Amino acid sequence: MSITAHVLVGLVAALHAYILVLEMFLWERRPGRELSGFDAETARRTAPLAANQGLYNGFLAAGLIWGLIAADPTGHQVQVFFLSCVVIAGIYGGLTANRRILLAQALPGALALAAVLWAG
Repeated sequence: MSITAHVLVGLVAALHAYILVLEMFLWERRPGRELSGFDAETARRTAPLAANQGLYNGFLAAGLIWGLIAADPTGHQVQVFFLSCVVIAGIYGGLTANRRILLAQALPGALALAAVLWAG
């Protein structure tokens, strides 16, 4: 189960690194606009907000990577903390911004968190 947990944590970290790139660097380009559904002008006006969100997603990815490379018990504790943050952020975003965030962020985070807790 430990290998499965590590793979899931790595996938969640990669997802958040990808979100960082989309929100910080591609927000006004096609991939970012497809994600947000914004027209060019709205994407331009909201780009600073998206970049800020992207930075936070990068911190989540960095924390998860730290959790993967740190020795236990620290690594395990760091994974639990950052996956909990991912799940909470995903639930909040899903309830306040877009329901897709529940499936795209909260669900993968929750599955990884369950695997980490199960692997103990």
